[in-house]
Amino acid sequence: MYFDANKIIKKMIIFGARNNNNVNQLNIAYGIDKNFFLGCTTSITSILLTNPSLCFNFHIFTNYINDDLEKKLEQLADDYGTTIIIYLVDDNGLSHLPTTKNWTIATYFRFIVADYFYGKIDKILYLDADIICKGSLKELCTLNFDNNIAYVVTEKDSIWWNKCATRLDEHKLSSGYFNAGFLLINLKKWQEFNVNSKALELLSDSNRSGKFTHLDQDVLNIILLEKVKYLDRKYNQQVSINYELKYKSNINCYSPISDETILIHYIGPTKPWHKWARDYKCSQYFIDAKSASPWKSTPLLSATTATQMRYCAKHKLHQKKLLRGFICYLIYCIKKIKV
Repeated sequence: MYFDANKIIKKMIIFGARNNNNVNQLNIAYGIDKNFFLGCTTSITSILLTNPSLCFNFHIFTNYINDDLEKKLEQLADDYGTTIIIYLVDDNGLSHLPTTKNWTIATYFRFIVADYFYGKIDKILYLDADIICKGSLKELCTLNFDNNIAYVVTEKDSIWWNKCATRLDEHKLSSGYFNAGFLLINLKKWQEFNVNSKALELLSDSNRSGKFTHLDQDVLNIILLEKVKYLDRKYNQQVSINYELKYKSNINCYSPISDETILIHYIGPTKPWHKWARDYKCSQYFIDAKSASPWKSTPLLSATTATQMRYCAKHKLHQKKLLRGFICYLIYCIKKIKV
């Protein structure tokens, strides 16, 4: 192991009463920084709304917390009779690992999750914070791993898998490449196979990491090759709100979400908690869940970075909000010049 999770976790804060084990209980973990808190808490709310008969323990691994968040997390746990635990992480030990503007150090918190819970529980569901639930998760409570390390869901299609196989120099990936935003982990097998050590070793190898455009996701696909079981796409239906820009009207709009979809994964730089995304049908699942949470009065987030301003401008122009679109574009140009 490159790290001891018990040393990296500086503090635990428990909201609500701890739930007892039963057949319909599911432990769900998130790894986030401060920018994804609104997404994470809305994700939790959506799960509770759509699964009232199930029992959950939610585990949030983060490097940030404040008094307002603690107050609202307490309220969320009380309102829905659930358990939410904050694990305040010292991420200095991970600072040598590669990051990008879209992939922060928090992407590696999933390794802390797997390390921490080994020996405590049998399995845990890791979810990205930009996932919203609209269906039952009951099936996940009783799935048999059949000696596999994890249940996963494929990303995109065979064309993408082939590209990943070429880029990562692993031809077997042409049979399937998964999205790491959904990982139902067999903790015993994960530990036995030394997944954390192997992953962190690859990520620390500058000769190998240059090929990793998706960082830990690429690495996990390499390490877990032929050691995962695939679930239906309904458990990780990827939605890019920026794809809305390809359609001229709401009549022929972007609609990958079906009645069968259980988990919606908002991929890409535009998230449903951004103000410029709120008018789209695909964002409504997030808006509805947020409205049922202690964050219902919290404003959606405005564009601040140059990248966000660029997308905000594109979406405002697409929505025929021309003045606001041109203003955002001007701000984007100014920010780019300053950089």
